[in-house]
Amino acid sequence: MDKYLYVAMTGASQNALAQKAHANNLANISTNGFQRDLEQARSMPVFGDSFPARAFALSERPATDFTPGAMVETGRDLDVAVSGDGWIAVQTPDGGEGYVRTASMNVDALGVLRAGNGMPVMGNGGPIAVPPEQKIEVGQDGTISVRAMGEGPRVMAQVDRIKLVRPDLKSMTKGLDGSIHTKDGQPAQADASVQLVSGFLESSNVNAVEEMTSVLSLSKQFELHIKMMNTAKDDDQAMARVLQIS
Repeated sequence: MDKYLYVAMTGASQNALAQKAHANNLANISTNGFQRDLEQARSMPVFGDSFPARAFALSERPATDFTPGAMVETGRDLDVAVSGDGWIAVQTPDGGEGYVRTASMNVDALGVLRAGNGMPVMGNGGPIAVPPEQKIEVGQDGTISVRAMGEGPRVMAQVDRIKLVRPDLKSMTKGLDGSIHTKDGQPAQADASVQLVSGFLESSNVNAVEEMTSVLSLSKQFELHIKMMNTAKDDDQAMARVLQIS
């Protein structure tokens, strides 16, 4: 009886956490470049002072789905997306390096080029700074070219190059800031073969139908766990009455 109730209780608790993971995916269905979180459940033995005869349910996020999303044309020069495999390097709030698949870039008041999430875009020697300009162009290789104030339409000067990387996906994980990081925390090496597409953004790779189906399935499982706990309660009360009669 005790084991029965324990399994149902942990199952309901972890089931609620699993629903949060899928709900977060659904909430980011329109977030450009969002990589959906995968979720799975498994049984885990209970270790302690006694023999590990019990097992409890555990919901976990084993990995992130790195499948590219669809390309959405915007026509904006500072909207860029990675064509094929690869990532755009950005500077995280702690001074480290994170990676995104797409960036709706803008230049802040200090001339720093920032991605849509507000993080500075990394160049050859750190965050990219852009001088006062009339126009900015982004090449396929990540080259940032500007037309300075007062210059003619054919006068373009290269100021920096976006750092593009292609690390092994097995060595990457999603951080709490929403960007992708290397598991060892070390910056990835720049890869000259990675290319960008200007005027496009990559959409989220979340499948709304699949996520909704998972949420509904988990809701039914949660109800089943609650019923199991109620059944355990009824069985316990019935056993107590039998003992009172005897």
